[in-house]
Amino acid sequence: MAAENCSDGGQDPNPCYLQKFRLYETRSNFYMVGRDKSGTLCRILKIDRLDPSELTVLEDSTTYAEIECYDLLRRIHEGNRSTGGLKFVTACYGIIGFVKFLGPHYMLLITKRRKIGAICGHTIYAISKTQMITIGNSPVQSNMAYSKNEKRYKKLLCSVDLTKDFFFSYSYNVMHSLQRNLCKNETGLLNYETMFVWNEFLTRGIRNNLKNTLWTVALVYGFFKQVELSVSGRDVKLTLIARRSRHYAGTRYLKRGVNEKGRVANDVETEQIVFEDVPEGCPTQISSVVQNRGSIPLFWSQETSRLNLKPDIILSKKDPTYEATKLHFENLARRYGNPIIILNLIKVGLG
Repeated sequence: MAAENCSDGGQDPNPCYLQKFRLYETRSNFYMVGRDKSGTLCRILKIDRLDPSELTVLEDSTTYAEIECYDLLRRIHEGNRSTGGLKFVTACYGIIGFVKFLGPHYMLLITKRRKIGAICGHTIYAISKTQMITIGNSPVQSNMAYSKNEKRYKKLLCSVDLTKDFFFSYSYNVMHSLQRNLCKNETGLLNYETMFVWNEFLTRGIRNNLKNTLWTVALVYGFFKQVELSVSGRDVKLTLIARRSRHYAGTRYLKRGVNEKGRVANDVETEQIVFEDVPEGCPTQISSVVQNRGSIPLFWSQETSRLNLKPDIILSKKDPTYEATKLHFENLARRYGNPIIILNLIKVGLG
């Protein structure tokens, strides 16, 4: 796929992107203050802390100037002085999502980020540090919040290292290819529902409630690398992006083939973007090439064995009319169009 005469990478040229946040708390509420890139415009999000069973998130529709925002926070502090007032909790760079196990809801935040590249003037970030915040305050938390199972589930979630192989952007739809961004003006809500956004479920509640994605970031899992090269006296940037599907993902040998919905195991879209290095904005010429890899779209498996380095391939007969295979190729056609060219990377056939 190739595209030329790029304008803005398919994004809204005048958006209100919130990029820096500060979290405050009172006894009964959390207040998230979001600022745009310049730090001059503010929005406020209120999260209720008194109802342990429900996640109640309310967004103030007003866009405040910085001095107006500080005045509002001061009035909130004064109004809650009898119960401790308004306290600063942490600075952050977006909400990863909300999760509930057996006890209270938790909020996952990005507290440190690092720049790893830019596409058409849009910065791409990786996560350096995260933090989990308990929504309910101590007086209203049930005993379940301190149970053995609750602690085990929290430990399992915290074992996922979000500082490795996850990346995001506030203003560029990094979950899509460059060509798709140029050709389609898709909203933030739809972008989260794609196969490459790994925190789609964690953000579903707040997105459906607020009908926007101002407060959350869409995390793509895979690989992102951008380098500067000199070709024939011209300085160019080479960007390699690998996006791994969240559907039917798993470790090798444990996930193989296709499932009933036509999703293949370990589906990865790889994109190579080349453009001339310009001081700012988007270059006049840019090239994007995309290819996709995934497991063979049949019902098959391999038995794991330490003694056999090449275990036998077991082909299931559960789909004699290849309905799942058909669904898979229909999905590919919707995403990339026709014709679809298949390259077989295995030496032993499945017949």
